[in-house]
Amino acid sequence: MPIPQSFTQELLARADVVEIVGRYVQLKKGGANYLGLCPFHAEKSPSFTVSPSKQFYHCFGCGKSGDAIRFLMEFAGMNFIEAVKDLAGQYGMQVPEDDRSPAERAREAEQRQKQVTLSDVLEKAGAAYRKHLKASPRAVAYLKGRGVSGEIARQFGLGYAPEGWRTLASVFPSYDDPLLAESGLVIVNEEDDKRYDRFRDRIMFPIRNVKGECIGFGGRVLGDEKPKYLNSPETPIFSKGRELYGLWEARNALREAGYVLVTEGYMDVIGLAQLGFPNAVATLGTACTTEHVQKLFRFTDSVVFSFDGDAAGRRAARKALDGALPYASDVRSVKFLFLPPEHDPDSYIREHGQDGFARYVRQAVPLSEFMMDAAAEGCDLGTAEGRSKMVSTAGPLWKQLPEGALKKQLLGTIAERAQLGEHDLLELWGLGRPRPQAEPRGKGRRASESPYRKRAYGTGTRQTIKPKTIAMAEHIARAVLQNSQAWDLLTNDDHHLLCELQSPYGDLFSWIDTRYHDSGAEPWAVLRLGVEGQPFSELALRLIALDDMQPSGKAHEVEEISASELRRSMAEIHIDALTEEIVRVGKLPASEPGKVERLYELSRRQQALLKAQKPGAKA
Repeated sequence: MPIPQSFTQELLARADVVEIVGRYVQLKKGGANYLGLCPFHAEKSPSFTVSPSKQFYHCFGCGKSGDAIRFLMEFAGMNFIEAVKDLAGQYGMQVPEDDRSPAERAREAEQRQKQVTLSDVLEKAGAAYRKHLKASPRAVAYLKGRGVSGEIARQFGLGYAPEGWRTLASVFPSYDDPLLAESGLVIVNEEDDKRYDRFRDRIMFPIRNVKGECIGFGGRVLGDEKPKYLNSPETPIFSKGRELYGLWEARNALREAGYVLVTEGYMDVIGLAQLGFPNAVATLGTACTTEHVQKLFRFTDSVVFSFDGDAAGRRAARKALDGALPYASDVRSVKFLFLPPEHDPDSYIREHGQDGFARYVRQAVPLSEFMMDAAAEGCDLGTAEGRSKMVSTAGPLWKQLPEGALKKQLLGTIAERAQLGEHDLLELWGLGRPRPQAEPRGKGRRASESPYRKRAYGTGTRQTIKPKTIAMAEHIARAVLQNSQAWDLLTNDDHHLLCELQSPYGDLFSWIDTRYHDSGAEPWAVLRLGVEGQPFSELALRLIALDDMQPSGKAHEVEEISASELRRSMAEIHIDALTEEIVRVGKLPASEPGKVERLYELSRRQQALLKAQKPGAKA
């Protein structure tokens, strides 16, 4: 259930933004505020301020601003719920979860405590591995032979697990402690209950989550033994399908470089950091998943996947494509880099230099091009059979893309290569035909500029508002004002309908649309400054309903609305709009061309929406 606004306000009143930010940014007292170098962009002179009185941070360089919750979201890549829970845990507060039974809450509390405990165990093991590395000339020589400096080894916390079977017995008071097995550090033989260290005679790579906590390890042999790499097993705090090696270490570099480079292994990340590319991360011996991509897009809007140029690399890239497609929106960039067969990133940079590798990255294959190549693989487009096979492969890929200009353009590209019309292509994929351009609603995807930028307040054709529509529109407006990223969860048809509602609602949504086109997602603290003096400011402020006693510069995150709730509310508005249109068309003369067909189409769409709204209906 949504987190109550009253709780977030109480949490922010108890939290100290100076303390939270100060854990990650070196702050210096400057008058009434604290100053530091902005963690969100590269700068040499501090333009980042934190106000203890307003409990608010702001960067005069890049414009980032917000409260303690927003900082955790922006800096650590957490979502709203994760940030609230993390902050509440730091101050000993229980996040309200009224829809859960006491037993469920107790289990979750126990699980959270276990996660903290397991991380402590892994941190202790990591400290021991680092000591063993210093005492092992052989392990140090191996790292030096791979070009790894002491500075990089310290930055990534590299260590060494000695050859002994029970080295950790000298680190932990009880080698029989179940936590050692549960954390993946020790293997227990079920037949005779004998225990031994999982990692032996390996260079150790700590794997950290977005908060910098150790959640697992990767180990590499110093010779040619098999397996070459060994990861921690799945545990309550570690999942290979969700975590990325090096993300914690690379978080600042991602913002400075403007993109993340996704590689295939630990040593790729280490080598790239050593050679001037600290913005690299790696998957953990598994294919790139949608969860990986979603996590990366919390830190940057540009992802470059790096793979070997052989068949295995192409297969890995194909899996990464599936993970990336659902998040390839118009404001994000996804590219695929294929290195020559004789090179890995480390060797390529050493041969061609940093500039040469940077040029190679810039020339990486865009997602659109790679998707088309993947769809056409093994297809002879000179034959009808080959084009038909390409269409069959392209359909599932295209459907994964989010609504936007990219999806629209790729539809045209696929149709052109298939020698079919877009209408025919959509029918073949079971998606029906797109609406005619003459319809007043759903005018197709927009250009990069908001069409409502120059519309005067209260002017233009507007959709009549019923009380039910008002309630749904206010629900959506409140969610978007709290976090304008929610605007991206709506389709272009939704945007048009909301912007064409009667004043002041349509004008508020038009303003939001224009802001989103110009600046992307913005927190309420920034939107509030922009809405002041607008004809619809009273409506916006009423919807947010900030406590009058709070500092004016303080940004508050309140209840988030889920994507499914947004869709349900939006569907109600569409249904009302269709009802109004049916009434209007029904009043037209019987001689009006296309009246019957128009009524049938409107009715069909209305019934489809009503059916989808029924309990148990599939989304």
